[in-house]
Amino acid sequence: MTKTPPRPLQPVSGTFSRRTLLKTAGIAGAAAGFGALAGRSGSYAIAGNLIPIKLEWTEVAACHSPVGFGLAKGIYAKHGLEVELFYQGASGQTLIQALATRKAEAGPGLLYDWLKPIEQGFDVKLFAGSHGGCQRVLVKPDSGIKTLTDLKGKTIGTFDVMSPSRVAFSVALAKAGLNPETDVTWKVFPFDLVAEGVLKGEADAVAHMDPWAYSYEKQHGFVKIADTQTGAFQDRVCCVLGVNGDYYEANKDAIKRVAAANLEIHQYTAKHPDEVAKWYFDTLRPGLPLEDLTEVLASFTYHDHWFGKELLKEVRIGYEDLKLTGVADASTDPEEIANRITIDIFA
Repeated sequence: MTKTPPRPLQPVSGTFSRRTLLKTAGIAGAAAGFGALAGRSGSYAIAGNLIPIKLEWTEVAACHSPVGFGLAKGIYAKHGLEVELFYQGASGQTLIQALATRKAEAGPGLLYDWLKPIEQGFDVKLFAGSHGGCQRVLVKPDSGIKTLTDLKGKTIGTFDVMSPSRVAFSVALAKAGLNPETDVTWKVFPFDLVAEGVLKGEADAVAHMDPWAYSYEKQHGFVKIADTQTGAFQDRVCCVLGVNGDYYEANKDAIKRVAAANLEIHQYTAKHPDEVAKWYFDTLRPGLPLEDLTEVLASFTYHDHWFGKELLKEVRIGYEDLKLTGVADASTDPEEIANRITIDIFA
């Protein structure tokens, strides 16, 4: 992982609203040398000739809030890009659809969500890892469940049949010696009602992403038995930026700018999670207390970044993980495909 000190944030003047954020806006990134309804948007102007690009994001995911914050503060525009943010939803399937249908050219997504579609031929290149850790497995304190192995024969509630949480913790279960398809039962609940499944006895555990998972710990006294920062995911990347392959070939400078802006924004978030949380609270109104949002953002490893060989290693390990769970084909060569789809963006 690459660790660099944050640079001072340089806000730009201009008005900004929730509607503005989710329509069109300015975003960018040149390094050293260097929500809830899809498609909402607005514009954010700054002097100069900006490179237009459409980025997808997941508004409901706390870990993506730096994207909107950086947009509001003009960091992307400072790096020379004019962006339209597209809310792609909260699953790997909608992530891929956003790029495949050209609603976006690039954007962040969980590493595992990218890998199977790319294996199947989807032309995407991966160029930056932005942070680690944004998902949790929770149980009631009196459940008797202390570790992942204790989930054998149990039901795990999540919000989508192929939710990022299911994909990630299937890997963790497999590494703990369980078959994630036959040793546990996965049950789908509405996105904001997953905890209710446990409270009503319809599930034994919750697998969800932050800030919702974190809020369940505080509201219901649930106990965390696993997350994507520890155990099998210690020092691992969580979200990775991808770009349509043909767009990258024609717009390499733009993607380098996106990577650099992403680096600056996330380094700033690591230093000032309270500022990003305040923006998140005021602008996106997720329905959670500001204190909780601040604690959640402070818990993510925004100070860690993966580029070049470090990212390539993460992609290779990611394919090894998905082969373990049977998601990736047995014939897939993790080393070969990682070398083929990973960009050393700052080389």
